[in-house]
Amino acid sequence: MTERLVPGELAPTFSLPNADGGTTSLADFAGRKVILFFYPAAMTPGCTKQACDFRDSLTSLQAAGYAVVGLSPDPVAKLEKFVARDGLNYPLLSDEDHAVALSYAAWGEKKNYGKTYQGLIRSTIVVDEAGKVAVAQYNIRATGHVAKLHRDLKIAAA
Repeated sequence: MTERLVPGELAPTFSLPNADGGTTSLADFAGRKVILFFYPAAMTPGCTKQACDFRDSLTSLQAAGYAVVGLSPDPVAKLEKFVARDGLNYPLLSDEDHAVALSYAAWGEKKNYGKTYQGLIRSTIVVDEAGKVAVAQYNIRATGHVAKLHRDLKIAAA
């Protein structure tokens, strides 16, 4: 696993396929603030809750100058279904080979029911206008995370 990112360091660049059939790159957000949230699996209860919380908070986040992007190891076809099913209104990116998650330290050892395995670590990285990490949060909880992010970034909730 890559060492966790810390505020002030340059965010790793990436370019990944998105649920719209195109490609989204970190460079697409140059000069803007962006919230990158890494989630384990589309259409699972926790990930759906988190994704819908971002959907429902997008107006307040955008008003504060933030774009939102979700990243998971799911294939594009599953992301397309997730967007359609839940009306998600921001880009979802497919990181099937985990390369971007690894570069953001969002892929690594996990433990569940006594088993240890490699998987996606639910994480949120906020990148500032200069492309540097402003906030790096790892092992977050799906429920309540967006509200906590509002507090941490001092953004009034919608």
